[in-house]
Amino acid sequence: MRRRYFRSGKSKYNLVFRSLNRTFVPMKTVIGIDVGISTTKIVGLRDGKIISPMRIKATDPVASLYGAFGRYMHDNGIQLGDVDRVMLTGVGAAYIEQPMYGLPTEHVDEFVCDGLGARYESKLDRMIVVSMGTGTSLVMCDGDDIHHIGGIGIGGGTLNGLSRLLLKTDDVKQVVSLAMQGDISHVNLLIGDISAKPLPGLPMNATASLFASAQANAPREDIALGLIYLVLQTVGSAAVLSSLNSGIRDFVLIGNLTLLPQCKIIFPMMEKLYGVHFIIPKYSEFCTAIGAALTYKTKNEE
Repeated sequence: MRRRYFRSGKSKYNLVFRSLNRTFVPMKTVIGIDVGISTTKIVGLRDGKIISPMRIKATDPVASLYGAFGRYMHDNGIQLGDVDRVMLTGVGAAYIEQPMYGLPTEHVDEFVCDGLGARYESKLDRMIVVSMGTGTSLVMCDGDDIHHIGGIGIGGGTLNGLSRLLLKTDDVKQVVSLAMQGDISHVNLLIGDISAKPLPGLPMNATASLFASAQANAPREDIALGLIYLVLQTVGSAAVLSSLNSGIRDFVLIGNLTLLPQCKIIFPMMEKLYGVHFIIPKYSEFCTAIGAALTYKTKNEE
């Protein structure tokens, strides 16, 4: 059964957006924190503006969270008394059961945060949010209705795992560097490889089969590029398929994978193929943390 997290009328999330439109502007800083499996992202929201997003990596979510919070406060000259509320989301947030440093602390739904953050950053009211984390989740935003519609078990974790197996490294920077020198036609089977002419709706450079042209002695550079194409094309195709019968043609991409330089090549190609729009907002990797901060509701908003 579908759950609706964001409804019309006097919902707390509508009130948040009215506050950003100057009905009410909080004077103190609201801290939004997205605690992931390996990365914690933190942002501040004050006067309707985002303050210095920050990302911290750690193997332990609790250490990552407290490390991110302490460094963020120090680097931005924010005192504990300047903070109105700490809003936590993400899978790692479940490990935090006590108020952080005595500050009012709340846990908020990650899918709602995805939608609110993407909506704030993209300025769109109707879209599907594609959150590319360890796996990929899909959140539909249609006016005041924000709800999770599904996802796939392919994402950054897939890229890391396959890179360890095939490239003997899970250093994303190294994988990206290798991929920059790769040739995708040496790995993927393209329409041009199986047809003398373009097929209806399929240009010659469209992918017919991922990794179908890979050889046993394929160079690491081609493998690296093939892995990135595998993950990004699969995510993009799943997103488009999730929109069938909805009429939605805008997809807002968020999460760490949006930082891959190959996104600027792969998603424009998919836009032409499917007749849709893939949008990567300015703070794409911080959208969930931004959404967490946006869920804050003060007594003045009631």
